[in-house]
Amino acid sequence: MFINERYGLKIVRSFFIFKKLLVFIKQTVLKCIHMQPKIITSLDNSKVKQLKKLQLKKYRQDMKMFVVENLVIIKDALRAGYIFEDLFLTEEFVDNHKKDLIELLKKAGVNSYYEMSDKVNRSFSKLDSPAGIAAIYKTQTKELSKNKSVVYLNGINDPGNLGTIFRSALAFGFKNIVVDKNCVDIYNAKVISAAKDSFFKLNIIKDEQEDWLANTQLPIYATNSHQGVDLEKIKIKKNNFCLVFGNETHGVDKSILDKSEQNIKINITKEIESLNVATAASIVLYKFRQ
Repeated sequence: MFINERYGLKIVRSFFIFKKLLVFIKQTVLKCIHMQPKIITSLDNSKVKQLKKLQLKKYRQDMKMFVVENLVIIKDALRAGYIFEDLFLTEEFVDNHKKDLIELLKKAGVNSYYEMSDKVNRSFSKLDSPAGIAAIYKTQTKELSKNKSVVYLNGINDPGNLGTIFRSALAFGFKNIVVDKNCVDIYNAKVISAAKDSFFKLNIIKDEQEDWLANTQLPIYATNSHQGVDLEKIKIKKNNFCLVFGNETHGVDKSILDKSEQNIKINITKEIESLNVATAASIVLYKFRQ
């Protein structure tokens, strides 16, 4: 019995020694690469308040900033030339992603970040499971590529659908995206999460005045789940064109359908009324892939 107790105490001591060793190694590595974390534990911290505000569209528009909570997207943004303004990490994230952290800070040309507690991370994150990482970016003004087809999005309300359409558009070669003022905010955290690495690679502009379609010279083809030409029979003669996808409930606005050279319908079985807009968009974009 005495031997077992001594053995147990040795295990406990070894555990704490090992834990201290990990902390020492972490601090040594960070010092060697000159990374200086700024510790945030209070929910009243000004940076935490900023992160909370940036979860709302009004403040994203006012500050011209937005938040990304995904390591892969942040790394891809750097490769695309987008550098974050501030980086926030939990201690657990730092411990598990030292190599990624060194790469992020080196490519961004910075040597500091904010280390936040799990409580702080949960206080502002809109994700079901906070990732332990958040980066603040300035919004970017982009232009559409000339002589290229365009995907026009009319009143897409669900952030998951919008992000999925972005991803499908890039996958099938459509880099020009126009969203009308009735679409969910493109900087919504769930939009970015669904869009993944496509978000920083696309040319996305907002049609705030709703006059883009009236001024474009591109032939317009809009989807219509009720009536239109079978997708398999549509023949687009020009190399560049505009595909329109509409609201989840009401579809494409009638005013846009009236401008369309042909309305596109995807034939489905009578067992189901219609397809999810993101699913329908993926099918159409694949059909007319660039």
